[in-house]
Amino acid sequence: MPRRRWRSFNGHRGGKLKVSVIGSGTMGRGIGQIFAQNGYDVNQVDVDQTALNMAEKSILESLNKLYSKHAISESPEDILKRINFSDSMESVRRSDLVIEAVFEKLEIKTDTLSKISDTVDKDVIIGTNTSSISINFLSKYVRNPERFLGIHFFNPVPIMKLVEVVSSELTTEFYLKKASDLLVNVGKDPVFVKDFPGFVSNRVLMPLIREAILVFEENVANARDIDKTFRLGMNHPMGPLELADFIGLDVCQDIMEVLYINYGDPRFKAPVTLRNFVNSGKLGRKSGEGFYKYEVKK
Repeated sequence: MPRRRWRSFNGHRGGKLKVSVIGSGTMGRGIGQIFAQNGYDVNQVDVDQTALNMAEKSILESLNKLYSKHAISESPEDILKRINFSDSMESVRRSDLVIEAVFEKLEIKTDTLSKISDTVDKDVIIGTNTSSISINFLSKYVRNPERFLGIHFFNPVPIMKLVEVVSSELTTEFYLKKASDLLVNVGKDPVFVKDFPGFVSNRVLMPLIREAILVFEENVANARDIDKTFRLGMNHPMGPLELADFIGLDVCQDIMEVLYINYGDPRFKAPVTLRNFVNSGKLGRKSGEGFYKYEVKK
C-alpha cells in the first residue's frame, strides 16, 4: 500500500485536529459534543440556524449534567468554546474528519455527501452516521471513495460507547484504522461490520420493535405490559415500545422502509399503527407523544 499523508490526531496543521459534523439534530449534536469533550476543535454545521441554536443549548445542558455528576472535569463553557456553529458548508473545508449526520432520507444524504466531497481535501475521512442505508451505494457520491465509511453512533451519543464501523468494497484499511483509532480516542468501542442493510443493530432491532407494535396493535397487551415483559423478563433496560419512542417513530419507520425495500422481507414492513402514529405527528419523545406521553422541553 502506498504511503499516505496523515495529519496527527494530536495536531492539525500546527494546531488541533478539526472535526466537522453536518447536521445538528439529536445525533449530530451528540457527535459534536463527544469530540469537543475530548479536546478536538469541532465545526457543527446545519442549514437551519434555529437548529444550530437548539444544538448549542442542548449541548450545554448535556455538558452541565455530566459536570454535575463528575463525569467530566473540564467546565462546560470551556468545552463549548471548541465548537463553532455554522450554517455554511464552506466552513468544513480544512477539516480532518467530516461526519454526515443529516436526516435518514436518501436524497438528503446523497446531496450532503456530494457537497462534502466537493469541499474537502481528497485525503479527509468522510463518514456517514446512517443507520440503514448501503455504504456502497452512498460511496458513489463521494470522490476518492477509499476514504469513505459508515460511522454509526448510538443515542445518546455522549453515553453509549458502541459505534458500528461499516466499510464499503472500496474503503481501505488505512482509513478504516484511522477512523477506528479516532473513535477509541474519544472513548468509543467500535465493532466492524459488513455493508448489509441495517448492519447488525437495526437488522436485529427493527423486527423486534415491529413485532412489539403488532402485539400492541392486536390488543394482546398494553404498551406498559409489553415493555415490562422485556425489562423484567429479558433484562432489557428499555422495552421495545419505549425504545421506539426514544429513537423516534418517524426514524423507525424510515429504517423499516429501507430494510423492506432492500430485503423484500415482510418482517421489516412498517405496521399500520406505526404509520398512523407518524402521519398524525405522534413521533415519540421529541413530539411529546407516541406509545406514551412526554413533557417536551421548550
